[in-house]
Order: sequence, then structure tokens, then C-alpha cells
Amino acid sequence: MTRIQSIKATEVIVPARPGSLNSDEVIDSDSAFAKKFLTGERWTEFANQPKWIIELTLANGLTGIGETYRSASGELLHQAMQEFVGQDVLKLNWRRLPLVDQRIYEAFESAVLDVVGKLLDVPVCQLLGGSYRDRVDCFGWTGRRTPEDAAQKAYEAMQKGHKAFKFKCSDEDPVRLWTEAIRDVCGDGIKILLDPNQRWSNVETTLRLMDGVDKSIMLGLEDPILHADVAGFRYLRETLDMPMYRHISLPYTQDIRDMIAFVRADAVDGYNFNGSAYNSVLLAEVAYLEGKPCWRGSEVDLGISETMGLHIAAASINCTIPSDLFGELVRTDDLIVDPIRFEDGAALVPQGAGLGIKLDYTAMDTFKTGNTFLVSL
Repeated sequence: MTRIQSIKATEVIVPARPGSLNSDEVIDSDSAFAKKFLTGERWTEFANQPKWIIELTLANGLTGIGETYRSASGELLHQAMQEFVGQDVLKLNWRRLPLVDQRIYEAFESAVLDVVGKLLDVPVCQLLGGSYRDRVDCFGWTGRRTPEDAAQKAYEAMQKGHKAFKFKCSDEDPVRLWTEAIRDVCGDGIKILLDPNQRWSNVETTLRLMDGVDKSIMLGLEDPILHADVAGFRYLRETLDMPMYRHISLPYTQDIRDMIAFVRADAVDGYNFNGSAYNSVLLAEVAYLEGKPCWRGSEVDLGISETMGLHIAAASINCTIPSDLFGELVRTDDLIVDPIRFEDGAALVPQGAGLGIKLDYTAMDTFKTGNTFLVSL
């Protein structure tokens, strides 16, 4: 009765809300960045890449759901579906599912843990070891902005109760003017995290861009320089007297072992982790042993992945920095019946069995592309 009877995959494209990414005046000319992160010059492509929603059904009729990363391979997805059908979910090694491609891995992990949680009548966070919290503080978030728009976005987030706001940025952005405008509008009401995605490249550029920035408004910098420059992270941490954070994103072909050099060098003040659930909890435990906090990262996801991220954050002992769970700020729909609930800038962890959510089939019909796979016994 716990054998996988069938798996269905439905491709969807859920577009971005108007005005939710970059300011209209900001055009991104970095073609290498656009290719790597699938953004396009105006970032409209960032949210408009296809995703796959999978439904994994057991012989007893219970179903678990999952969501791939953007632009996951349909061919690899279909192949994995064929390999999973017929397996017993209670005999799988949940920590190491028989999958390699990280852009589809989490969809299957989510679906398996969702259905196992329903079998055992426990939430997914219990399957990850148990919950440390029932609410997860979250960032406000946006892309590259004019100073006026940056201040407006931060103010809107502050009004909703968010304590921190995260901006994407490049070496072309006037971040000092951003922080000045935000200070004028928000006062001491919100902290700022700048995330250049390594686009400031080196220590010299970072020092130049941060010259004159009011440090009291800053939560810190995430990945200002190239990951390979571990010593540079530590130098910036000490020279700027400001927290530095390292993003380890397993779906972007990064390795869980990338953290080791940063731990040995005491190079950062904390970490942003995204990837599969058990690997993310493992990374959080390593950071905890180092005495550093972390947060749950994302990829501007829909409701299934964001809910899975909530369970991961709940089960990570040191996940105390606001997390990147902000899909409702960007996407026109989250494809779940009851949206994630936010109170004072924190997302509430669903307490029902499995993920504790239901797939919105009406919404999925609206956004499906017509591409589907079905594999069954």
C-alpha cells in the first residue's frame, strides 16, 4: 500500500507581478549573469521560466506534491519518474534519494516527504528531525532599483512587519544612494542586506561601492565578491566592520563541501543555504557547530517549494536570519489553495500532516503550458 503507483508532472509558467522585479529604468547589461541566472536584461525572464509540479500517488491513494527549480530538464524529470514508480516510499533512503540532478531532486524529495508525512500523520519538519520554531522571519525582497523605488519597496515591507529587506544589485547600482533614501523614508525601521551575487567581483570594487554607506542600516553583504576569494571575504568582514554572508546554493552546481574553506578561515558571519532538505539541515548543523546563524534561500519559488523551505527552516536549529521566502511578493499565483500566512514579517509553518498544504488545481490549469508526463504501474 506504500508503493508508488503513479507520478504525474505538469509544466507551468507563473509570471511575475508587474513592478515586482527591477525598476523600469534599470536594464541589466551583464549577459553572462543573465545566462547563468536566466534573468534577461529586464529580469522578466527570472520568474517566467517554466517549472514542473509533480504529484506522486501511492497504491493506497495518498498523494504527495513537489515543485522543481526553474527550467528543470523535462527529459531528466521523465526518466526519474520512470525510476521512482513502483518503489516503496517507506524503504527509500530519504536522506539520499536515487537522483543526481539537483534541479529536479527537491521536487521528488518534497513529494516523498509530503506523502510519508501523511502516512505517519506528522508534518515534514518532524521527518527532518523536529521543529525548533513554528514561525520563520522572512526578508522583503526585490531586484535592482532606483533609489526612490528602493526606498518605497523597503517602506512597503516595513509596513507589513518585515525587519529586513534584501536587494539584488550589481556594480552599476548606487547602493549608497539606496541606503540614504531608505533611511529618509524608513528611519531605523528596517535593516538592509545587499546581494550582488558575486557581481562586485573583488575587494577593491566592494570597498568603493560601500564608501559612505551608513553601516547602522546594514544587516550585511551576501556574496559581494567571487566565492573563490575566501581571504577576501574575511578581509571585508574585518575592514568594513559589517557582517558578511556566503550563499551555498546546491542547485547551481555548488558543492556541500564548499562550506569547509569558509569555516576554516572564519571568513563569514553566517550563511544562506538552499538545496535539498536533508543537505540543508546538515549544512545548518555545520554552521551551528561553527557558532554561526543561517537562513533558508530560494529561487523565487511557488507555494510548494516555499512551504518545503518553511519546514527546512523550522528544522534548522540556527535558522534565525530572515529567510528568502518571498514568492508572494513576485509571483501572480502560488498554486496552493491556502497561501502561506504571514504575521509581522514572519511566515507561519503549516502544522498539518506532510507539507500541510493542498495543490490548487484551478490555478494550475490557468498556468499550465500543456506539457505533461504520466508514469504509472
